[in-house]
Amino acid sequence: MSTSTSPVQVHRHGTVAVITIDHPPVNALSQAVRQGLLAAVRKLDADSSVTALVITGVEGRFIAGADIREMNQPPGEPLLPDVVAAIDACTKPLIAAIGGPALGAGLEIALACDARLGGPAAQLGLTEIRLGLIPGAGGTQRLPRLVGVARAVSLIGEGRVLKAPEAHDLGLLDEVVTGDLLVAALERAPHVAKRRVSELPVPRGDAAAEALAFSRARKAAKSVPAIEAAIRVISAAHEGDFASGLAQERAAFLALRGSSEARALRHLFFAEREAGKVPGMAEAVARHVAMVAVIGAGTMGAGIAVALADAGLPVMLVERDDTAASAGLSRVRDLYERQVKSGRISEADVAERLGRILPTSDWSCLAAADLIVEAAFEDMAVKADIFRRLDAVAKSGAVLATNTSYLDLDAIAAATCRPQDVVGLHFFAPAHVMKLLEVVRGRATAPEVIATALTLARRAGKQPVVAGNCDGFIGNRIYAAYRRHAEYLVEDGAAPDAVDAALEAYGFAMGIFTVSDMSGLDIAFAMRKRRAATRDSRERYVAIPDRLCELQRLGRKTNAGWYAYDAAGRKSVDPLVTQLIAAARAEKGIVPRTFTALEIQNRLLAVMANEGAKALAEGVALRASDIDVVFVNGYGFPRTKGGPMWAADQMGLPRVLAEMKAAQEAGGSGSEPAPLLVELARTGRSFADWH
Repeated sequence: MSTSTSPVQVHRHGTVAVITIDHPPVNALSQAVRQGLLAAVRKLDADSSVTALVITGVEGRFIAGADIREMNQPPGEPLLPDVVAAIDACTKPLIAAIGGPALGAGLEIALACDARLGGPAAQLGLTEIRLGLIPGAGGTQRLPRLVGVARAVSLIGEGRVLKAPEAHDLGLLDEVVTGDLLVAALERAPHVAKRRVSELPVPRGDAAAEALAFSRARKAAKSVPAIEAAIRVISAAHEGDFASGLAQERAAFLALRGSSEARALRHLFFAEREAGKVPGMAEAVARHVAMVAVIGAGTMGAGIAVALADAGLPVMLVERDDTAASAGLSRVRDLYERQVKSGRISEADVAERLGRILPTSDWSCLAAADLIVEAAFEDMAVKADIFRRLDAVAKSGAVLATNTSYLDLDAIAAATCRPQDVVGLHFFAPAHVMKLLEVVRGRATAPEVIATALTLARRAGKQPVVAGNCDGFIGNRIYAAYRRHAEYLVEDGAAPDAVDAALEAYGFAMGIFTVSDMSGLDIAFAMRKRRAATRDSRERYVAIPDRLCELQRLGRKTNAGWYAYDAAGRKSVDPLVTQLIAAARAEKGIVPRTFTALEIQNRLLAVMANEGAKALAEGVALRASDIDVVFVNGYGFPRTKGGPMWAADQMGLPRVLAEMKAAQEAGGSGSEPAPLLVELARTGRSFADWH
């Protein structure tokens, strides 16, 4: 317990014993930590010379949660509920001194203590919902006793993480300490009385507030079974005694732990951490970035400027003339004002962040930038011209990034004399909101430039995924195949709203045709026209979306696309579109057939996984899990399904291959089963196994 190799250390300060957890990097509650913590609490409780205990982490960090790696293994003794029960049963006062994250199991440990002190950097939350679980060691029973049922449902159901001031306001922290946290804990220890949260009554809250909290949680529970379980066991907190509620909580936790949703979410937990690791780059050092510039102040450029300013970086927003630069700043201000109206930030925050953004038409200012992001129109000639001009003004060693969605990164880099400094930074709209950032590596991109891009992504709170250079990179390449086959389904007999309904039933927030209307049909139309000369004549081509664009049905922006939209933005099936689809079928002599929701789901999942297999084999994607991270964070693929490659593995690759053979019959050239898919299906392996 007190040896230097133990992750749990005990030191005496007079009659107060301090239990310190030292288990890098985040003090996760591994089996060794649980063993050490349980042994320490029991031994100190039996020591008559000890009057109080303090539980903390090295440098005040506390405990960031359970060790997720152990969840895929048989549970090891002692279980977390045993440790929490021992803390709860301890006859001496315990203080949790929380200097950093106390999340999930870490907060359950803290809730079993008699008092909780937090430093300014403390973060508290029961975040198990993010892994498809509920708290399993008393969190659903203790939290309502401190904050009430309505708040507990909201906090647990949303997996919210509270900063120290809000946690104090809600009663989770007894005090926020601005000085030395351990010194403060030692000073308060002699005066802390036993106050077991488990023995507190559940406060009777406002019935209307509770009903609203339950209603909101149930809406979110549509594709997250853990939320419904959380509602049930939190309700048990004031409908029965503590022990009964604890038993119900544990049973629900164990049932959820083995669920498909929880396994998928654990897969994503590790996949998102793995995505930023690039083989062969261990020695690469990121370049220093103190000043950034964004060229192009349209919708995307404005969003990128906001994302970078939010990260604390000064941003030059560069446009062709002063009028365009001023309009760009207005777009930035509008984005911030929407956040003020929604309550996410204050007017003071807006003033501070706007102060970091300098609109300008003076390209000579770019000489001060360490990183420049081009966010101009998606046209090769436009982008190449910008990069040629950057050669004359950007300083040596500046990172030159393009926000292209489809174009050849190497062709863009060839316009400069420094292709080693060029990288793709593919932000997703809206750029200040969407978490995904595709970092595209060109043929000549230097390792330290990739390292710089990854560092910038993390600073901006983005989820980076490194992609190789090809048409559409990882995300848009696979999405193009997905959209193409959705259009085949429509031409073969499925109504657009039936395809969307099937995808939404699968877990997507919006179906693909609704998304197309929201994004604008003209974007894909321009891409198709650009590729027309090189398109394989053997590939099936659906002209329906082209005809919609020719009728100026460009989506929500024109109140008409695949659907019609009223003045309030509500969509409806448009008979004109139904007639247009029927005419397109008649031209090709297609007799429409019906598709079940499951047939639609299986076909489109197989298409995504198949194109992903091609990207893997070509080295465009480093790992199958990277593709899952891209689609979950950038394209609305349901997290509880784990991403298209994970979902294909769960479906079974022989079934996916059979579905792709049917897809090939529907789509012709370009829809062939990927050789990698064929190989894995034949050998009984999965995408997760492939390296």
